[in-house]
Amino acid sequence: MKAEEAAKKILDTMLGHLDFPVKIEIQETDDGPCLQILTSESRHLIGKDGERLDDLQYLVNRILKKHFPKARRVRIDCEHYRAIQEDHLIEEVRGLAERVKASGKPFRVRPLNAYYRRIVHNALVDVEEVHSVSPAGDDRLKRITIKPGKKT
Repeated sequence: MKAEEAAKKILDTMLGHLDFPVKIEIQETDDGPCLQILTSESRHLIGKDGERLDDLQYLVNRILKKHFPKARRVRIDCEHYRAIQEDHLIEEVRGLAERVKASGKPFRVRPLNAYYRRIVHNALVDVEEVHSVSPAGDDRLKRITIKPGKKT
């Protein structure tokens, strides 16, 4: 059995024990495999700001690594929630970058986890006259600062 199929089975078993009627599709993305949950109960699985999806993703990957140590990390999404959030985030930070360019003043983004911080940094790579900086430290959520000026 391939790791992605095993991850799908793990997730399906977990959600089955919780009595969620779901259909799970395996999708290949630029960031690796994604298990897309299709259900009418999406708001219960997504949680506030996707926190339940994060928890499911963490658990599935922990279990998967025990059986497939070299498996790629699997993303968990529900009704394309994460994809929609990522598009909104990219649009938001590009607008903020324009604001920083116009005002010449830095701007701090709302606290983000590592995955979303990477999206922000990548979204601003091609934007001239601004750069993004993450603070050091081990905090799970950090606030990126978008600053005017050339990238270093």
